[in-house]
Amino acid sequence: MTAAGTAFAQRFSATARGARLARQLALIELADWGILLGSNASDTAGLVIAELASNAVRHGHVSGRDFELCMAMSGDVLRLAVTDARGERLPCIQSSGAGESGYGLQLITALATDWGVADRVVGKTVWVELVVERM
Repeated sequence: MTAAGTAFAQRFSATARGARLARQLALIELADWGILLGSNASDTAGLVIAELASNAVRHGHVSGRDFELCMAMSGDVLRLAVTDARGERLPCIQSSGAGESGYGLQLITALATDWGVADRVVGKTVWVELVVERM
């Protein structure tokens, strides 16, 4: 498991404001873990969290249900996971020519060491692993 101080979980409202708050709070927490704001690791984690949270709001929203952000650090691997209430709406990587949006998972695939989807009784969890350096 993770050492003390290197795990975080919080629920957020499934709104654009909730997605922004998730990213901001996560970056503050990561700074406490030694991943300094403005570093490549922080910027990459912030981008991934923004994508996961906005996808949870856009594609995973169920009225009255929140989404959850969980983070855990083990060695140099940061695991980010966002859980939403729509298990039937699985993420898929868009092919080129799909329009102006829908390319977030291509970005995540390029940045992440690994990523995937875990089924839940209610909803799904999209997780991403990044290799990061702490200062």
